[in-house]
Amino acid sequence: MDTAAARCYTTTSSPIGELLLSGRDGALAALSMWWPGEPQPVRPGWRRDDAMFAAAVAQLDEYFAGRRTGFDLPLAPAGTGFQQRVWHALCEIPYGDTTSYGALARQLGSPDASRAVGLANGRNPIAIVIPCHRVIGADGSLTGYGGGLDRKRWLLDHEREVRHPVASLPLFSASASATTR
Repeated sequence: MDTAAARCYTTTSSPIGELLLSGRDGALAALSMWWPGEPQPVRPGWRRDDAMFAAAVAQLDEYFAGRRTGFDLPLAPAGTGFQQRVWHALCEIPYGDTTSYGALARQLGSPDASRAVGLANGRNPIAIVIPCHRVIGADGSLTGYGGGLDRKRWLLDHEREVRHPVASLPLFSASASATTR
């Protein structure tokens, strides 16, 4: 077996559970989640390589600490051409914002492809970094997420809090204070 081509992995803890990062040749190909006590999703033949993923782990730590709103990592998600287009479009959704499957389909020039967009979104192999959690139902409801709706809710709440910290909002606006005196 050529060790340069072997799939490598590392794991890291996060506020939403354990994360498994895997890839090869210096590029991140997958980021998956699992809860402690569940079997670790490492495949036979994979080789642990913490150094290869040091930048990814550091950027994830910064993201979870609220100091990073985007990722700058070499990515190598495997998928069809359409899936790749969807995943690229996901990366264009601004931090802290959401969009719907239909809006994403229209953005891609395929207004009738919201179900196909949903399927591609669900097959995103690099969760969080390719932010599929930012896609919600047309009515604003949370819809499926491979990591579970609790994790999706946490990620969306985290991004909104970082983008618009509640602690920075004044209790009273200047105009409200003046009218209550």
